Amino acid sequence: MTDTIEWADRLKELPPYLFVDIDKAKRKAIAEGRDVINLGIGDPDLPPFPHIIDAMKAALNDPANHHYALDAGLADLRQAIADWFKTRFQVSLDRDTEIYPLIGSKEGLAHFPLGIVNPGDKVWITDPSYPAYQASVLFAGGKVTRIPLKESQNFLPDLSKLPSSKGVKAMFVNYPNNPTATCATKEFYKQLVDFARANNIIIISDMAYSEIYYDGMKPVSVLEVEGAHDIAIEFHSLSKTYNMTGWRIGWACGNAKLIAALAKVKTNYDSGIFQAIQVAGIAALKTPFEEIDDLRRIYEERRDCLINGLRSVGWKIPPPSAAFYVWAKIPKCFQDSMQAAKAFLDQTDIVTTPGVGFGPAGEGYIRMALTVSKDRIAEAVARISKIL
Repeated sequence: MTDTIEWADRLKELPPYLFVDIDKAKRKAIAEGRDVINLGIGDPDLPPFPHIIDAMKAALNDPANHHYALDAGLADLRQAIADWFKTRFQVSLDRDTEIYPLIGSKEGLAHFPLGIVNPGDKVWITDPSYPAYQASVLFAGGKVTRIPLKESQNFLPDLSKLPSSKGVKAMFVNYPNNPTATCATKEFYKQLVDFARANNIIIISDMAYSEIYYDGMKPVSVLEVEGAHDIAIEFHSLSKTYNMTGWRIGWACGNAKLIAALAKVKTNYDSGIFQAIQVAGIAALKTPFEEIDDLRRIYEERRDCLINGLRSVGWKIPPPSAAFYVWAKIPKCFQDSMQAAKAFLDQTDIVTTPGVGFGPAGEGYIRMALTVSKDRIAEAVARISKIL
């Protein structure tokens, strides 16, 4: 009977999800008793702040929090998001029309194209990029066009060399960028907004790493640019900033019509965020910004440990300006990124992510996450030095 079951064509179009395969390889190595250092998936090893956990515990004891949540979330949560956004970016948002809470930003990014993309519409995604963008477009019936990001352009798309915009409905951008760990400038966003408005292209900005940055260089939001509210929607997450990856809470904000499209999709797909998590999210958003400084210092120390350690053995890598990833050209002893990642796991028990998993333009690179302790990073450097 199972031989007659056919998957939908949309699933057949998708490659295997990169991080699932990496996790399987990691689990197999651990099951064999190997001492694995996981520099693969970007999942913080640090716990949420204690006051967030305390807020969650208290919320769990409130019977009111165990019913279906309102789709748009608690008004207090949307107000906390608006207050946070105003403080961080000096941008005012209407909590009722320009903000929509999400079951993690990935969920919102996946559902949003269903509200704006018709079958056959073209959508630009940058390459390399987070694999979920491609899947969300294909599930909506759209056609993906990859816009290559080059190191010579600081991994920003060259707006003067974009293909024809005919039939293009939207464009994904992601800064601070995963996997390249670079930031966009306000000047770039000004040019992007002007281009998008002139060509009636929706900007989908993924800013999940907005608060993980180094050397005091705060990333900017596209919504800071005049005219962006006409054409842009931006996705934020509590996962990385507050070490809440498993809690699944984030939000979308921006143009009210785009928010309404996302809301209409979500009301047909889910029943909102578990309300106790919303209460914890409010506590997270009220965390003093200086407490996040301590988190950034930890990642900065890890970054410097990895970069300086690898430089000492001849692997010269530019330090990331944001996010908790190091994006490095593979050493010349490897033919491609898959071979490099396999060698690191097989010969050093270190999990890394091959650049080609983020798109064809990622070939020749490897991504390493700073989500293990400084001691483990130092151990990783010592192991890598033995095979280089």
